[in-house]
Amino acid sequence: MGARAAAALAALWFAAAAASAETPAAPAPDCAAAASAQVQARYDGLRSLRARFDQESRNVAFGGAGGPEAVPSRGRVEFAKPGRMRWEYEAPEPSLVVSDGKKLWIYDPKAKEAQVLSVDQGFLSAAAIQFLLGEGKLLESFEVKARRCEPERAELELRPRAEASYERIDLVVDRKAGWIRETTVFDLLGNETRVRFEDLEPGGAPDEARFRFEPGPGDRVLIVEPAAP
Repeated sequence: MGARAAAALAALWFAAAAASAETPAAPAPDCAAAASAQVQARYDGLRSLRARFDQESRNVAFGGAGGPEAVPSRGRVEFAKPGRMRWEYEAPEPSLVVSDGKKLWIYDPKAKEAQVLSVDQGFLSAAAIQFLLGEGKLLESFEVKARRCEPERAELELRPRAEASYERIDLVVDRKAGWIRETTVFDLLGNETRVRFEDLEPGGAPDEARFRFEPGPGDRVLIVEPAAP
């Protein structure tokens, strides 16, 4: 055994001996199941939801030696069951992401360019918002670990049980209301996307037109084909 390994083992032994001589502390409460159930109940009971959002994206490919810099954006988002959503980006540049549950449109008004792809190509899974759209169950779809438990706030770590295009999702949960206040998605390449939600407004029957997109005159449409397996 090397000197470093021996020193580390001795340190662990002394720490264990010291701990055994003290009164055992009560284990920290694990709120993973309870907080997940609160979130599930809140979103199961919704027909639609509107909110403001702030987003930060970190791309390791453009980070340089000092690590990736956050690219901020903000706007408004709407969700409606089943599987519909509308992201209106206001800054730094206007853009739009719309899905009717079957097709997903990504529109750049400045470039007058629209990309369209089918939702089964993995975008919704990568965004990790199935449960916001009335699809999937947290505890069935993810291994959930509580990283922090407080009376009014919980921080959860979610790892997908099935193969996915992301490594994990972190959630910040409002335990009093069951709202998800923040999501962070870590993809398999180390990229990170954090979204904070504010001014959440539950709604009733949504306006179907809000989740459809029609290209305008002069818009260029690009059809995104599924990636090869």
